[in-house]
Amino acid sequence: MIGPASRFAPSPSGRLHRGHAFSALTAARTAQEIGGRFVLRIEDIDVKRCRPEFEAGIYEDLAWLGLAWEQPVRRQSEHPGDYAQALARLRERGLIYRCFKTRREILDDIARAPHGPQAAYVGVPPSPDEEARRLTAGEAFAWRLSLAAAREALGPGFAQLEFTEIGRGPAGETGVQRARPELAGDVILARKDLGVAYHLAVVVDDALQAISHVVRGEDLFEATHVQRLLQALLDLPTPVYRHHRLLVGPDGKRFAKRDKAETLAEIRRRGVSAEALRAELGFV
Repeated sequence: MIGPASRFAPSPSGRLHRGHAFSALTAARTAQEIGGRFVLRIEDIDVKRCRPEFEAGIYEDLAWLGLAWEQPVRRQSEHPGDYAQALARLRERGLIYRCFKTRREILDDIARAPHGPQAAYVGVPPSPDEEARRLTAGEAFAWRLSLAAAREALGPGFAQLEFTEIGRGPAGETGVQRARPELAGDVILARKDLGVAYHLAVVVDDALQAISHVVRGEDLFEATHVQRLLQALLDLPTPVYRHHRLLVGPDGKRFAKRDKAETLAEIRRRGVSAEALRAELGFV
């Protein structure tokens, strides 16, 4: 029987920064605390943004931090069949539908919704005739999860979905959380340019890798609600979750690749040791 495990799952779309180091060290410490495996997963389904040199940088940076992980490393781009199989299961049960609307049309629909521009998108599946016509015309589409179909499939169980959270955020909240996937609406699970979207890929990966403790940033807490629904629909186990605080710089903004946060490679070039950085982040 495979024992407990936590994981660090970065996307190779840039070099790692302090925030990534904090997340990786937190996941590794969690693995140690539960007497389990520390798993590294490369989430590279976005082939337009992910690059081999960034993946190599991930291994270099984590090794510099003193971390060791289970081999072999799972790379999402190497397992499209796993995601296609999960998508097919959902399709066979009528839980997903083809959405042909453009991003602009979706935003317009949301803006017209009764709850205003902050409402989640809930679509209407096209009729068989419309779907056939648009497919024949070669129109692009995305596979969306039907919240209405999921609610019907689970019955009373939909309102009973929950997950366990440990040490969430600065306050360290712990306890059973009620999942509220309705807040996300009909999320995209796959589209032509990516093949599979984040929500579906991550629940499939976590199940296949027997991840018992998902450790990640507070910014992904809301994603847990949808992922808990997918676990129920696909009959997959539900891990324990820990959404840690996000590190921020002197300007109060969280470290992010898009804001060109100082990378671990740059920190290393400044002569900062791994031990010093670990101490700075609270790992001594």
